Amino acid sequence: MGKTNNTSLDTMVTDFILLGLFHPPNLRILLFLVFFIIYMLTQLGNLLILLTVWADPKLHARPMYILLGVLSFLDMWLSSAIVPRLILDFTPASKAIPYGGCVAQLYFFHFLGSTQCFLYTLMAYDRYLAICQPLLYPVLMNGRLCTILVAGAWVAGSIHGSIQASLTFHLPYCGPNQIDYFICDIPAVLRLACADTTVNKLVTFVDIGVVAASCFMLILLSYAKIVHAILKIRTADGRRRAFSTCGSHLTVVTVYYVPCIFIYLRAGSKSPLDGAAAVFYTVVTPLLNPLIYTLRNQDVKSALKRLTAVQRPQMKIK
Repeated sequence: MGKTNNTSLDTMVTDFILLGLFHPPNLRILLFLVFFIIYMLTQLGNLLILLTVWADPKLHARPMYILLGVLSFLDMWLSSAIVPRLILDFTPASKAIPYGGCVAQLYFFHFLGSTQCFLYTLMAYDRYLAICQPLLYPVLMNGRLCTILVAGAWVAGSIHGSIQASLTFHLPYCGPNQIDYFICDIPAVLRLACADTTVNKLVTFVDIGVVAASCFMLILLSYAKIVHAILKIRTADGRRRAFSTCGSHLTVVTVYYVPCIFIYLRAGSKSPLDGAAAVFYTVVTPLLNPLIYTLRNQDVKSALKRLTAVQRPQMKIK
């Protein structure tokens, strides 16, 4: 059990114990290596995309790749807020996390996660304009407007994270302090509260579940219109390129949103599947983004070839 601090009213929790993901003890080393490798690949893959978009003039001048660069930056930080703590669960290290650390993790998880949620919606809107309104696209989605929309997503995500962290930790926690989860997240933390959590669950349902579901429906609507427009393209190569670009985005979006909606639309319930579902959008999705966007995106692959072609002559000169 964690440390406690006696007050005149009750015994308040000063740290929490993260029980982590359920796993057989004999798989501890294997799981440690798997999640460690996933984390390193996530950081390196997203850093590669970020540097490629920044270094290539053809990419960082286009809104689609500005959004992709921001997504890679978000993935690096979201993964860093979750995975290192998860990796510790497979070591003999203490599973305790300070009260303030739990607050910080919950805030950054929801700040970065909701910003990513809004960014996926912006990416779908960008593709909708590019394919369904090609003549108006330079006017409706330019670099300046893209920057404003991205800034708005960051501000909205920060506000969301602040609201959720404030509401969650405004409640008293007087023991027990064992969180049956691998991160400090709202549904798991609320089960330990020593007060009525009805309002918190309602806010979680509306602010996370409904908003995420609404964003997902907007994305699906955008892609329904995109598919309809793509089918009108006469050339097979044009259809293939359009489907390749949009298919990669839709794949990542589905892996991210479906588990998220599954968890937060049923915030008051407890299921052993919640932890496995959360791994998809906290661990797997940040890894998939660089893989999908580099392997299936011709523009990014071409930019990588140009960058390596520039580096080779410089190395020969040296």
